[in-house]
Parts: sequence; structure tokens; C-alpha cells
Amino acid sequence: MCFSMFQIPQSRFYAFGSILWENFQRNSSINGCASRVLASYVHKSGNIPEKRWIGRPRMPNSEGSHGSTVTSATPSIAPRMSGELVERTNLNIAKVVGAEFQRVHLPNDLHVQSSESKDLASRVTYLVVDIETTGLSRLKDRIIEIAIKDLQGGWNSTFQTLSNPDCHVPNSRVHHITTCMVNRPEVPRMRDLIPKLIEYVNSRKKPGGLVVIISHNGLVFDVPFLRNEFRRCSYEIPSDWLFLDTIPLCREAMRIGNGGSKAPCKVSLRALCEHYKIPQTGQAHRAMTDVNSLAHVFQRITFDLKLRTSTIIERCFKASDLK
Repeated sequence: MCFSMFQIPQSRFYAFGSILWENFQRNSSINGCASRVLASYVHKSGNIPEKRWIGRPRMPNSEGSHGSTVTSATPSIAPRMSGELVERTNLNIAKVVGAEFQRVHLPNDLHVQSSESKDLASRVTYLVVDIETTGLSRLKDRIIEIAIKDLQGGWNSTFQTLSNPDCHVPNSRVHHITTCMVNRPEVPRMRDLIPKLIEYVNSRKKPGGLVVIISHNGLVFDVPFLRNEFRRCSYEIPSDWLFLDTIPLCREAMRIGNGGSKAPCKVSLRALCEHYKIPQTGQAHRAMTDVNSLAHVFQRITFDLKLRTSTIIERCFKASDLK
């Protein structure tokens, strides 16, 4: 979740990275809150719409199968990357078909000297996302849980909610989300959640910046599911949302090895956590649990690959790039 992307002298690079990783571990140990949107309530105040979601604080490790909205204030663990300064504009993003992913190119007028890398780091928002579904079919199955985490931290830095699919959940053994948990009137449906999801992402986006939404196997799974849910509700995923699939990055990191250690033969999230010795917090295969694990993995692979912000952007794709 923190990144080793400062352009600093080589002699200081690894020492600084070690300090950054230690601070990251300490921050992670106290980051146990989440922001959930699990039920709707009636609230009237001035011009505020009658139906809205209300935030309540939650203590770490508390659970709730049906739950209510929870907000949180988490430490800042913002990515630190060097690269080009990004100005808010209509990006002319060109798609290049590669072996494993599509690349996004920034216009030439957005490129500046690396001395302004701190400005770039302050303008890019990294959101880690994970979803749970009723199955593997992107066309027939439905999203039943979604979780998002802003790596910058701060108040309302996480978003988590169940979603009512209005259908049976046949794969509860995988994520332990049952039909009874989601098919309830107080659990919002996707048509109610999509406006709140867009509002949340826009609220995390910095003025004049970009938002990069990170997911594991997002090109094949998460983003196609999100796109289809948006379309069912007569929405389109905003064109300025950039998506990053971590699978190609993980494969590259495993190929080159990490400090001479033996790389795992798989790039599943579980295998990567075992390789990096990242402890799992929370119930396996729940959205926020996987988001927290991926945030740790993303920090490690960007450190190992020494990626610049420009490289991260190039490896992103847009929902409109999907077939």
C-alpha cells in the first residue's frame, strides 16, 4: 500500500524502502475499521434526499451479517511514486494490445521532469477493490458484496456493502454469504448502490488528478462484472476510471524473483500472501479481507519491480476497452 517510487540516490533507496515498509506494517496493525453500506434509512434534513446511508463508527474486528453503514478514519498510507505530473484534462488514451494487458499512454503535454514526482504522487488516487458474486458467469451471475479501500487512508477511506441480487446464492460455501443474508429488504440493490459507488470514487479523487482502481484478476473478473451490473441499471462506468489488474504484475515479480527467494508457482492472492508472509485478517473470501490482502501484495510487488507512476498508468485499462 506504500510504494518505493521516490527518485532518490541509489545508496538511500533500500534503506528508505525498509523504513517505509516498517511504517506500513505499523499502520496496518491499527487499520481495522471499514466503511460499509449495508442498509438504508430515512433521514430528512434540508435539501438532502430522503433516502440515504448513514455513517456509524465501528470497532475493529466487529462483524455483522446485515450490518449498517460504517465509516472510519485510517492512517495515511499513500502511494509514493515518481513519474509525470498529471493535469486534469480529457485524456487521449490510446489502447495498445500487449501480451498480458492493455496500455494507457498519457498525452505528451502531461509529461514533466521527474523533480515534480511529489506533485504526481499527490494527484493520483489508488483504490483497491474486490467483489463477491453468485458465480463465475459475468452475464448471468450477480454481485453480492463489494469493498473498496483508498490507499491514502483518512476518514471514509473504505467502502463495503452487501448487495441484494434478488436471486438464490448457490456458492455460499466459497464466501459464506448466504441467500438469507442478502435477500432482505434492508440490503440495498445495485440500482441503489451504483450512484453511491460513483459518489464515493469521485469523493476520493483529488483535484486535477487521476483515479486508479486496483483489483486482482480485474481484467477477466471484477471489471466485467461491474460493467454488466452498471448496464443492467442503465449506467456506464465513468470513462475517466482507470483499472489496473495485478495479475500481470505478480507474474512479472514472480519471474524475476524477490531477493533470491523461491517464487510460488501460482499467483493466487492466497499464494502471494504466503510468499510475502502477509497475515490474513478477517474471514477468507470476503471482499474487505481480500482488499486488505491485495493492498499489502500491491505494495510489495511495486517495491520489488521498482515501478514508476508512468509505468503503472501504462498498464491500466478502461472499462470501454473490454469486449
